Amino acid sequence: MQISYSDWLTPQFVYVIFSAVVAVLIWIEGEMLKQTDGKLPQSKFFKFSSLLDTMWFFISVLMLYVIELTPLAITIPAAYGLYTTFGWIYGTKLLKRKGIPDSPKDLVIPAKYIAYSQSFSLVFFALCLLVLSSAWLPVAQ
Repeated sequence: MQISYSDWLTPQFVYVIFSAVVAVLIWIEGEMLKQTDGKLPQSKFFKFSSLLDTMWFFISVLMLYVIELTPLAITIPAAYGLYTTFGWIYGTKLLKRKGIPDSPKDLVIPAKYIAYSQSFSLVFFALCLLVLSSAWLPVAQ
């Protein structure tokens, strides 16, 4: 029995793999922010990663309409959309407590927000692994 790429290399598979990569990037960003005590790191990697995280929200919403996702896989763009939306609200609430700075150089990401992001990244990565392995698990599709 020969398995071809078209059997497993689907748009859903590619989207889920990249979602797992985004989860790892969110974790790494959190670690970078911890090292700088919440100050925005000036590395190109951090800037690229942050841009990709933001873009992934819009890509995830688009994927709901563009590719065919299994019922279990729909949880991935839904979870990312909820994380991003609530993250914007939660982050704004935390920043308002300290006062919103005039310059991005003065911005300090609160430790609670870093914990929120890293907690999500762990759960999101596990969700991606579950969706990827669901073809081999006794999970109803």
